[in-house]
Parts: sequence; C-alpha cells; structure tokens
Amino acid sequence: MESITDEPARSRSSLPGIFLKRLMMANVTARSVRLNMSDDRETKELDPEWDSDEENLSESNDVNPLDIITALYLCSDPFLQQEMAIKMSLCQFSVPLLLPNCDTKEITFMLWSMRDIVKRFRPHSLTDSRGFVEERIVGLEVPMVSFVRLGQSSLSKSHILNKLLSNPQQYHDTFVYRDMESGDTLRTISNGLVEISWYLPCGNKNTDTFSEPMAMANLRGDISEFDTQYHFLCQTSAAVFVFMNNLEIDCQLLSSQQAKAELFLVGNAQGSTYKFNDLKDCAKHLGLRKKNVILKDKMNDAGFIKTLRSMITEVLTNNPQKMALEQMTTLADNLEILVDENTKECLIAKSDADAIMSQIQDIQQFKKEQLPLQGDTWKELARVEKEMCRLRKAGNQDIDKYKSDLKIKEKKLRQDQQKLGMSGAMTSFIKAISSTGLERSYFLKWMRMNLDNLSCKKLSTLREHYIITLQQHKGSSKKKTEEIAELDKKMTETSLRIEHFFREMGQLYESAIILSETEQSRKQMLPLPKIGAELLLEGFPIELVDGDTSNIPTRWIEDVLSQLNDVKPNNKMLVVTVLGVQSTGKSTLLNTMFGVQFPVSTGRCTRGAFMMLIPLKDDMRKELNCDFLLIIDTEGLKSPILAQLDYSYEHDNELATLVVGLSDVTIINIAMESSTEMKDVLQIVVHAFLRMTEVGKRPSCLFVHQNVADVSAHAMNMKDRTMLFEQLNEMTQAASRMENKDQMFTDVMKYDPETDSLYIPGLWHGTPPMSPVSLGYCEAIYDFKKIIIGVLRMCQTSRNTVLDFQEWTTSLWRAVKFENFIFSFRNSLVADAYWKVCTEFSKWEWKFRKDMHTWVTTAETSISNFGKFSEMSQTSDIQVFLTQLKTDAHTEFVKGERYILDNVTVYYKKADCHVELIEKYRADFENSAISLRKELQASVTNRLNRAATLREGMIRLESIKKNHTSVVEKRVLKLLEDCRNSKSDKSEQELRSDFERIWAETVNGLSFKGLERQDIIASVHKRLWINLNPKGSKVAEDINKVSLSEYGRQPFKITNKGGGLKNMLCNWVDHHSIEEAQNMSDKLIANCQQLVGQYALKNTDYDDTYISEILEKLDETISIQKQVKINESSVISLKLHVCANAAREFQTMHDSFIKNNDPRGCLEENKEKYWMDFRDVFREQDQSQKKADEFTSSCLKPAIKMYLTQFLGQDIVDELLFSEGVVGFSSRTSFQYSLLKQLLDESNFDNYVSYIRFYETFVKNWISGQISILCPEDVIFKLEEKRLTVIMTKITDSISEAQKVTETTSNIKDVITNICTTLKDHLTIPNDTLINFLALNTSKPEPFVEWLLASVGKLKLEFLDALKKISVKSKLESAEMKPQDELFRRVFGCGQQCPFCNAPCEAGGKEHEKHFVSMHRPQAFGAWRHTGTNILGHEICSSLVASDEIFRKHEGSSFCPYKTYTKVFPDWHIQPDSSIEASAYWKYVMTTFSEEFAEEYKAKPVNIPAAWKDIKNEDALKALKKTYNMN
Repeated sequence: MESITDEPARSRSSLPGIFLKRLMMANVTARSVRLNMSDDRETKELDPEWDSDEENLSESNDVNPLDIITALYLCSDPFLQQEMAIKMSLCQFSVPLLLPNCDTKEITFMLWSMRDIVKRFRPHSLTDSRGFVEERIVGLEVPMVSFVRLGQSSLSKSHILNKLLSNPQQYHDTFVYRDMESGDTLRTISNGLVEISWYLPCGNKNTDTFSEPMAMANLRGDISEFDTQYHFLCQTSAAVFVFMNNLEIDCQLLSSQQAKAELFLVGNAQGSTYKFNDLKDCAKHLGLRKKNVILKDKMNDAGFIKTLRSMITEVLTNNPQKMALEQMTTLADNLEILVDENTKECLIAKSDADAIMSQIQDIQQFKKEQLPLQGDTWKELARVEKEMCRLRKAGNQDIDKYKSDLKIKEKKLRQDQQKLGMSGAMTSFIKAISSTGLERSYFLKWMRMNLDNLSCKKLSTLREHYIITLQQHKGSSKKKTEEIAELDKKMTETSLRIEHFFREMGQLYESAIILSETEQSRKQMLPLPKIGAELLLEGFPIELVDGDTSNIPTRWIEDVLSQLNDVKPNNKMLVVTVLGVQSTGKSTLLNTMFGVQFPVSTGRCTRGAFMMLIPLKDDMRKELNCDFLLIIDTEGLKSPILAQLDYSYEHDNELATLVVGLSDVTIINIAMESSTEMKDVLQIVVHAFLRMTEVGKRPSCLFVHQNVADVSAHAMNMKDRTMLFEQLNEMTQAASRMENKDQMFTDVMKYDPETDSLYIPGLWHGTPPMSPVSLGYCEAIYDFKKIIIGVLRMCQTSRNTVLDFQEWTTSLWRAVKFENFIFSFRNSLVADAYWKVCTEFSKWEWKFRKDMHTWVTTAETSISNFGKFSEMSQTSDIQVFLTQLKTDAHTEFVKGERYILDNVTVYYKKADCHVELIEKYRADFENSAISLRKELQASVTNRLNRAATLREGMIRLESIKKNHTSVVEKRVLKLLEDCRNSKSDKSEQELRSDFERIWAETVNGLSFKGLERQDIIASVHKRLWINLNPKGSKVAEDINKVSLSEYGRQPFKITNKGGGLKNMLCNWVDHHSIEEAQNMSDKLIANCQQLVGQYALKNTDYDDTYISEILEKLDETISIQKQVKINESSVISLKLHVCANAAREFQTMHDSFIKNNDPRGCLEENKEKYWMDFRDVFREQDQSQKKADEFTSSCLKPAIKMYLTQFLGQDIVDELLFSEGVVGFSSRTSFQYSLLKQLLDESNFDNYVSYIRFYETFVKNWISGQISILCPEDVIFKLEEKRLTVIMTKITDSISEAQKVTETTSNIKDVITNICTTLKDHLTIPNDTLINFLALNTSKPEPFVEWLLASVGKLKLEFLDALKKISVKSKLESAEMKPQDELFRRVFGCGQQCPFCNAPCEAGGKEHEKHFVSMHRPQAFGAWRHTGTNILGHEICSSLVASDEIFRKHEGSSFCPYKTYTKVFPDWHIQPDSSIEASAYWKYVMTTFSEEFAEEYKAKPVNIPAAWKDIKNEDALKALKKTYNMN
C-alpha cells in the first residue's frame, strides 16, 4: 500500500499505475487516463469513412487505454491478471480473451485470469420461480457472438457492441471506442487483442435486451492480419459479424475458414466506398443468404441496433451452439495459442487440488472423515473453554473442583483429537502449501475456487429450505426455532471452504503442541505456524475467529504471529476493522478501499473474523509510523438465522468486543435499508467500546451510512446525526451505570458527529447483473480511505508490534470469554506497560535519592568543618550557615521533584510504551514524586539540624581544648626558650625532667570543666510524654509513673488479654493469630533498635532529634497498617518498650561521648606528642617528614575512612542496579521473580512460611543474602578502590595547589589551611588532632609539602591493604547508607499484603490510591478456612469477590459478602473475575506442602483439585516466568 495522492499523470510511465490504482477501487473511469500536458495536442480531423478501431493517424502524447491494459497484462503475474479481470468485470469492462504479445508474436488464451469471475443472473426461464444462476464464468456454457473487422469500416463496431449490451435506460461503455477519452489515440501493442464480455439477464422482460445469457467477443484490428484469432473465433462462436467497407480483395479470407459459426456481413450503405455489386458478389461467393447481409441504410442508430439484436436473437434460437471458455483449450492448443493455465506450477497445483477434491463425494462425510478435529470434539472444546470462564453450570459445586474437572475434560478432548491424527486429505493439503512461490498460490486458489463451486451448489438447496421454513412458520415458535437451528447446523456442515482446511491445520497443531517435545507427532506439526505466517505475508486471509464455534484457536494464532515476528522482527502495525449488519457490503467496502480479496456473496458470506496483512511502502510507512496495516473483516451482526437462536446476542457481543478491542480504527457499517437493526448493533458496539476504556484503550470510530446517494445527504441528515449521537450517549450512560460509572459516548471513543459520519451511495449503477459499480460509490470510498489514513496518522495509541498484537489478542479473547462482559480486563500488555513505567520511576527515584544523599553528605561535611578556620566560612554564625544550606536544599528538592515529574510527562508522551493503557496510574506516580520530595525534605532537614546542633556542641568543646592546648604550647615554648638561653647541652633525661615539671605545673593550673553529663533517659521520657500528651491526662499520668531505666528489659510479649500499660497488644489484629501479632511487634522493635544502632555508630553526642525520629517512624508504621487494629493502650505499651531500650542506649552513647571528649584526658593523650615535638625543636631537627606522616595518619586517614563509609552503600546500590547480569533489583517484577524462583529451587517449607507470613523480615534477609552473593569481597573492594582513587586524587590536587602558597609564606599553618579549605566539602578533618598537629610545628612549608605528597602516596597503599582485611559484614555495618535498606525501599513497595491471600501489593510508588495484586493466590496461604469444616480454602480472591460467597474477619464477627469486601478493606481493589485462576506456581506449592500448611495454620489440609496434582516443577517455573513476563 502506498501513499494516497491525487497527482495527475506527468509521464507515459505513470499511466499504467494510475489505471491500476483506479481499477483496484473498481472506478469506472479507470480507462480515462491521459497525460496532464500544458500544451494540448492539435486534433486532426478524421476521415469519417475510417473506424476508430483502425490505426488512426493522429499524433498524440496520450496512450490508448487498450495499450495500457495490454501492457499491464503482459507485465503482471497470473494472480494480478486474475484480480484485474475481476475488477474489470465489476466495472462492466470487457476483459482480454486472447492476449497478443507484439514482441514474441505469441497469443495467449487468458483462461486463468477469468477463472475467478463469478456471475449471478436470472434467465427468463427462472423468472416465475424467482430462482437464479450463480456460476463461475469460465464454466458457464453460453453461446458466443464475435465481432471482427475486415479492411476498413466506417461503422464503429465497439460502439455498436456497447449499444447492443445496453438498454436505453442503462447505457455503459463496455468496449473502448473512438469517442471515449484517448480512444482515438493510435494503438501500438493491442492490435490482435480479443476482448470478451457477457450479457446476463436479470429476469425482467421489460429491461432485459436478451432473454438468455450470451458472450460477445471483439477482435481489435483487421482479420487479414490476425488470421489465428479469427479462426479461433469462427470455431468457438455461434455467429461472427464481419464489419467491412470494401470486399474486392478480402472475400477469399472469409471463405477459407471452415467456421462453425454463422457468418454475417455488416456494412454502411451510406459510406462513400460502398458498392452494392461487390457486396452482392461476395455474399454469393460465400453462400450467404440475404438476411446474413446487414446494411445500415436509411435508418438511425436505434433502428440499426434493433436489427442486429433481432438477428442475434434469431441465430441463438436456431443455432444455439454453446461452449464454456474452459472447453476452448483444445482448440487453442491446435491453433498453437498458449493457454495461461498450462504453466508447470499451475498444472501441478491443479493436480494436487484435484486429488483432494476427488475424495469429496459427500461434504458432510468428507468433513467427518478427513477434517475430524474440527467436528464435535472441537465444538465441545470451545464450549469447555468458555465454561471454565463463565461457570454457568457449576451450580452448588466447589468452584475450583469444577474448574479442575473441566480441565481434565479439556485434556481428554485434546487426547481424543490426538488419536484422530492427520487424515490423508490434510497430509496432501499441508504438503501442497509447504511448497513456495507460484505453486502454493496456484494451489490455494484452485482449492478455494473448487470448494466454492462445490459449496455453492449444496447451499443453494438449503437456502430454499430456509425460505420455505420462514414462510411456513410465521411469528415465533419453538418448532420454528428448532427447524432453523437444524438448518443452521446443516448449512454449517454442508459448507466446505479453504478456511476449514486451515482450521483443521490449527487444531492439528494445537492438539500436538501440548505433547512432550520429544514426541514425533509434535515435531511434525512445528513447521505449520511458519507456513501460516508466510501466507499472511503473501496477502492470504487467515481465520482469526472460527465462525462455526465462535472461538479462537489461541495457541495456533499466537504461534503464527510469533513466526511472523521472526520473519519481520519488531515490525509495527495498525489495525482497521469493520463491523455491521449482515449483507451490508462490509467485505466489499474493504476490498474496494484496500484492494484486498475478502470473499463476497449474497447472504451470510463471512463467518467469524478474518485478518489480512497489507505491507506499506516506504512513503506510507514513514507517514503512519508503522510497517503494516492489519485489516479484519467480520461476520455480519444480527444474522436472520442466528437471531432465531438463544445465543445470537452473546455471539455478536463476543465478536464486537474482540474486534473493537483489537482495532485502532473501527468502521461501523450501516446500510440505510437495515436501519431497523441499527440500534441493536450500536448497542453492541457501545458496550464493546466501553469495555476498552477500562484498559485505557480509546480507539477511533467512523460511521459509514451506505446507500445514501443524494448530494445533500450530509446536510440533510444533520438531524439524524444528532439523533444518532443522542442515542449513543443514552446507550453509553445506560451501560456505564451498570458499573457505577457515568460516561458519555465521547468518553469511551474518539467520535465527532460532523467529521466521523460518512454517506456512501449504493454499490451498483443500475440493476445488476449488467450494471457497473457506481462511480459515486468508488469515489466516496476513495475519499473515505483518505479520511482513514488521516485518522491513522493522528492515532495517538502506541503502534503495536506483532508480538504486542499477539499478546493483546490472547488476553482480550480471554476477557471476552468472561460471562456478562463486565467492564474489567486483565491484559499482560497493560501489566507490562505498568511494570515498565514502575521500573523507570524507580530509576528516577533512585537518582533523586542518590543526588540528595550526595548533597546532604557534602553539606554535613561542610557543617562539620564549620569554624575550624575563619577562611572556610563567610560567616561565623553557624545558624546563618544552616539557613543558607536549607535554602540550597530547597532548590535541590524542587529540582529533583521537577526531574521526576518532567520524566513522567515525557514518558507518557512516548509512542511505543502503550502509555494510553496506564493513563489512570499517572496521578499515582506524580503524587509519589511529591511524596518522595516531602520525605527527603524531612530527612535532609533533620540531618542538617542534627549536624548543626552537634557542631555547635563541638565548637564549645573544641574551644576548651584549643585554650588548653594554647596554654600548654606557650609554657612548653617558654621552657624551650629558657633551655636555649642557658646555652647548656642538656641530656635526654634532663630535658625530660624539665618537660615533666612544666607539664605538671601547667595541667594542674588549668581548669578542666568539660561537657556536663545529661540525663538522657529523662530527656527521652519527656519526648515520649510530649508525643503521647494528645491522648489525654490519664495517659500522661500513667506515663509519669513509669521508669524508663527499668522498663522493657524483658522481651515484648503479646497475649490475648488486655490491660493498661502492660507489655500486651490487645485486639492487635482481627483475623491474624497472636503469633502474627507478635511478629508485627518484633518487627517494629527490631526496626527501632536498628535505627538506634545506626545513631550509636556515629560516635557523636545524643540529640533529641534521635528519639523524635524513632517516635515518628513508629507512628507512621502503625498508621499505615490498615489491616492491623491497635488500641491506644497497646500503642503506649509498645512505645514505652521501644523508648526505654533506646533511652538506655542513648545514655550509654552520651556517657561514652563525654568520656571520649574529656579535656584533661584528651590533653594527657597528647602528652607524648608534645614531649617529642619539644625535643625535636630543641635539638633543631627537621620535622617535615615526621609532621607530614603525622598529618597523613592523624588528620587525613580518619577523614578518608569516613568518606568511604559515606559512599560505599550508594556505590553498592548502583552496582546492583546497573551491572550486567544482575536482574533481581532492576524492577519489582524481576525482584519477585528472582525471589520466588529461588524459593521454588530450594523447595523449603519454612522459607515459604517466612515469605508469606513474615514478608518484610524475609525480604530484608533475602536482600542481605543477595548482596553477599552478588557483591562479594572482590566486588566491594573494587568499588572502594574506585572511590579511594577519586578522593586521593582530590587530596593530591589540593596539596599541589598548596605548593603555590609556599612561595609566599613560611608559615606551615597557611599551607595546612589551604589544603583543608580545598577539601572542606569532601573530608571532615578532626579539629582537635589538627590543633595538636599545628602545635610546636616548625616545619618548613616546601619540604613539608614534598614529604606530604610521598606520605599520601603510601597512605593509599596502606588503605588498600587494610580494606582487603576487613570483612564485608563489617563494611556493610559501618556504611552510612545501608544498601540493603535502599534496595528494600526500591523493591518492597508499600509493603501491604492482600488481606485474603497475603500476596504483596504491586502498585507503583508510595502514593497510590488503592492497593492491588494482578495475580492472587489460593486463600489457604492467608490462613483462611471454611467455616464449620476448618478446611483451608483453595479459592482465589478474584473468583470469590465475583461470587455470592460470604466471609468474616474472625470468629464471632458478622459475615460479609465478598462482593462488598471494600466495606471491610477499603484500601484494596480486587478485580472480580471468576475466569482468573491461581498461577500454576502457587497450585504446585500448595499441592507440595498442603499438609505442612495445615499444621502451620492449625487447620485441615486443602482439598487439592485433581488437576493440580499433575503440575510439575517445570510447569510452576513456566507459570512464574509468564506471570512476571520473564520469558
């Protein structure tokens, strides 16, 4: 298919293409093609004596239409020739009978090209019975009358032929003649062409020209030059009419033929060359009677035509020589005329087809014996498949047992099919279509034509019986319904078409593919889908919906499409479908518009639905952004036959829902004469569109009103369009209210009453069979095609790949089989699209988190370095600095939030991610981005405040230490000066003695008032009191009575008793056991203890923000546990336990900080350093190397160690997220798949229990284990080495920069200040060690810097050696960002589990409105059991909430219908769908461990359905892969 353009012909080479394009749309102006030249040629006056059929002498740039037709036939393959002949016949054009080739001088009898032309007519002999004849034209035995020219003729025989074939009310130019456009142009290659056309009566004596059918042949050119063609016509015709002017030299040619035909001479007595004597002599020579000489004398054209008609009628009456075209091949062979069917490929294909057809004596018997798989077994299979979804006959049976029985029955039916095997006819059929090229195409065409011929004869009898039945039983009756059902069955059984063979092929494949891969019969069938894919690519229609069973052979269609994808990988397609009432021209509409070949006939032609693939040319591919158009032709709705049956509405609903769901554009075809059924059809269509909105699919819809010919139709029908639109709205509202919605028609589909309603005239221009296709029809179709292309171009839905379409078809058909067509739909494409956006969102979220972690780490480092050197800050007030950092942080928050929101916007504009299917989740992701910003903002603000508070305390402490160090330094320097002034050479012992004396005097003279010890337990108690104060004065009073120093020393225990502030959680949860409540409390306590441990590792002083954060975490966790009801006393009890243990830990942490930072102790720790520095200075030793090593070990080393711990966790997360081969953390789907696969591999019951009942704890432990596996020591070492290299480079660069300072200063302090200033945003250098380092430091800057560079180089090697010796566990414990926590946050989601089956919520982001699970589990996993029997339930939530079953949360509570579960669990959305089954994975797990689960839950084991017991480990794994799309 190429781009639609209305560009005129600019060159001769473009003329055939324009002709063919018009012809394929059955445009009757196809032959009127000419060049669009600016300089019109000068027309030359023709000699009136010369016929336009002769070579005229006019010079022209145009091409004669006959030359165009001849050229196209010569250049086309046999199948295009056949399609051209069909279209030319529709247009009532004559078609080539004998085709000359001016290059090879060969003549070809075009039998094949005409073989697919089927005509219906009513001879006068059948007028009274209202019968008709329907037959392939090549097999129709009718007399033929030929028209030839001898010499020159002033009469235009082609024009005369046109008038002969037409009645006065219905004239049409069947044959090209001179007065037609370009008809007077010189012929160059079409001389010798013999054309043929047919006259077929309609049964009306007033309008029919002839009472019986006949053929008319027309030879182009002079018979003196084309003797072979003339001889052929003389032998095959009943009469030959020779047009001539002068017979002086040509009579001998006429007499030389031994013709079977009666000869007539036709002349123009009014012509200037006419000589009566010559004519008389010639007639006498030929032995002709007077009546055989027809002269146009003093009569007009009407009289002349009447004379010819009467003569033809007389001949046909007296000499009714009849011969079918296919009977003329022997004569053609004798005359050395080639026959187009005599090619090797055609003959082999015909032989193969005939071999199969020869086996068909009785159609019903043949289908039973040779096509057995699609018989009653297939119909029963289809019924079982639908019953498994609809459960109409389940009654009071156990649903899962009933489903299991149906599965067993399905398996047995497949086994029955396997026993039948492949018949001989199917073996021959498959062998024939396994060939390639022309041979396969010939075979399929032969088969189709032969089968159509056979079925047509059989069905005609049944149609008559159907009419009689309707006439005998007026109104509605049981007997009438039964008889019509029986007739429908007979028509189905008697119908035998090519699709039945393909249907059998599909069933052979479906029955074999479920066998073991080693089975020979399975291997034998594996090539079949590839054949189907090849046929699709060759333009052959493939049955999508079986019209006899209203079912789709899903596996067959899936694998055909898979093979198609293998041949054309990742090719995209758009889908166009037509829907409408039966016999309203749907197939004809598609055939005319797209040039395809869906079968058409009167009555119920198409059964089910067929799909056909149209490849797009490069220009159209670029325009539509896809590679193919998939056209779906459907069975007519509201069939008169099916309407009598109970399932007709259901049948039409299924079909409409399926094709609407598959389509990008749906054409609703409405014939005005069928307007009574229009409302019912529209109701079906509205329901179908409404179902699609639930999955985000909003296809376009175009209404086509056929048989509306008035030019004012659009304007005059405005009222009707308005009324139609109102009806559509009413239907939509009525349908949507069934699902508690309120939607208009335009809410469910794209429709504009003004632009999307089109009016098309009737198909025929006049009364068939002699009427051509209406020009208005084909022009309207052409305009409609342009509209469709425009709609497809603007189509905003994602272009489906072949695999997308395959998945969509499978899932949609599964939904269609669901009873009552509720408006819910689970589709793996939707799931896949959702998981893709979830995966992308996780990446954006991690980037935001990582960026903020990097930013806040840098900010904390800057705060930690605040005030150490005046040069390092523009302000001396840390609060001002903190305010500035918070302002900067706000900018980062806004930037990060905008980054995610912008990415969400961009993602939802993508054309290849099916975003339209997940539009309703967009708000959830946007809200999650906002929520993430708030979460990070709170966390970062807390960290900044805490860092500032700690820094303020450290500044006071450092001031004390600095003062003490200054005093000591001054006294030591005074001692040094005194020793030097004494000019005595003191020994080591004397120097030490002097130093000890001065040290003691100085230290004893200092006031060591350090930080005061705080009562942290009291502070925590106060914060807890503030937190619980809103609960009331009684709570506050009870809290004051509790001593946190002693509270909570015993493990926290849950009992079923209540009572004040005891260690109990009363009524913790309604339907969970006390053990589960205990697990919940243990989890909360463990999380809080982990947080306390993280604070303790910081080696900083206690801050009130610590306990505040813990209490906030507790409140947040308790509030989101919607399924866990905790009373106030239980909450208080839990908080007391947590705070008491935290308070004691924080008191210990504070005491350790006080001890470690005692000024006197810190001074005493550095006593030896002062002594060594004093000695070195006194001895005047160079301190450069020593001080460089000291600065490296005491200042840089601890700072680098802290730096590595700050970023190790972040680096590990990056490694696990983005490394090749690591898929477990890339998305939540891959995480669940990896986790469940490991559980399946290990097959450990205790692990399953932990996963199901203690999900959060299990996931955390699993993630920690995965980190150990995926990030072993060598991987973590590489990450540390990479990060170490980065910081060592920064340090080296800062030292190199400091070298410049040595040129302008001799003060070592300036050098150190410069280095620290450069590194202040990266490293936190301990201030007390820095102060001690600078004391008594007499190093020279230049050598110090050189030694420092060397020392730093050695430090890197020392670090690398040390890192190799530290265990992974220790590294993870010391990491500031815990990788296990970040990964847990990424894959865990909200953490909620289904209240019935414990399946984890799959909703993306944190801020989703509802929790949901795409695939629920048997409720036994949630410990739910049947009341009374205590047997664990194997039903799944999706089925139960669609049923009339009831439940109660715990013993003693009232029962609630599952359908109203939201009253109990309002935050959950469980899709009601009784067709959804538990995954084979969970069936296998329950079957394997049913006894263990019963013991665990103190219940009786599940009644395992029989079908579950057949599931193997590999089946479970396959189901797991399918669930998480990991194939």
